[in-house]
Amino acid sequence: MSGQGYEELIILNRKLDELLDRYNNLKHEAADLKSGNEVLKGMLQQKEEKLKELEIKYERIKLSGALLGEGENAVEARKKIGELVREIDRCVALLNR
Repeated sequence: MSGQGYEELIILNRKLDELLDRYNNLKHEAADLKSGNEVLKGMLQQKEEKLKELEIKYERIKLSGALLGEGENAVEARKKIGELVREIDRCVALLNR
């Protein structure tokens, strides 16, 4: 093998080693990112559940405020109470059949 061919082979081996190193680094980085993504998905799910709980609490507080006669929520509360009473009446009618 000539001297120039040997040098080219050495250069190719170095480049191959560099590419393999970069590949392994990117592979580890991708694994880390996937892991982080799973953690973030879990956190997002927890936050969405917390948001739903807070929305339910807010609706309850709004309804209780309306029952006390506070502002525009009173009309909404009366409507909600009317709906609940009608639903109870339907249930009672079904039970009486």
